[in-house]
Amino acid sequence: MTRKLQGGKLVIATHNAGKLKEIGALLAPYGLECVSAGQLGLPEPEETGTTFAENALIKAHAAAKAAQLPALSDDSGLSVTALDGRPGVYTADWAERQWFEGEPGRDWFMAMGKVEGLLAEKGPDADRSCWFSCTLAIAWPDGEEVVYEGRVNGTFSWPPRGRVGFGYDPVFVPEGKTVTFAEMEPADKQAMSHRADAFAKLVAEQFGS
Repeated sequence: MTRKLQGGKLVIATHNAGKLKEIGALLAPYGLECVSAGQLGLPEPEETGTTFAENALIKAHAAAKAAQLPALSDDSGLSVTALDGRPGVYTADWAERQWFEGEPGRDWFMAMGKVEGLLAEKGPDADRSCWFSCTLAIAWPDGEEVVYEGRVNGTFSWPPRGRVGFGYDPVFVPEGKTVTFAEMEPADKQAMSHRADAFAKLVAEQFGS
């Protein structure tokens, strides 16, 4: 039987304010007080996994152990069909600036441009289908863990459009829509995103009857 969250404080293993806000909104109805690893001053562990699940578990266990509280992590990324699933688990790495690209940090416009550049090399008929994956991992300080996975399919669009959201949202048009995630109202995006898919599975098991 899967262990259940009992309410109270939950560490969200992220230093990304946008991700904390989105996850916090999804968990608000369930009596959980969400606080980020960044707010607690916890270090970011090195993500050495080769899958979303491995990296999510690394982050969740590190936060749970450091804070001595249950922790929830999210490892998500964009995979492009024509690029053999890249950037995939290296989605955030593609946004990391090299020493010659300015101050340390993540440049998502640069990351989106890398994807577009590789697709452009394949010509005007390149397959632009892609998908966002999300793996949620919950870890407890005693080492227990559980994982939930979600996905949403779409098309890589260029140039970027919209100012809402974060990461690759400005270039992702979900199936059946004509606007990018970054052009959607947050509630509309949350209702259909890869994170929402994973959260629906989490909620059903953690908070369902």
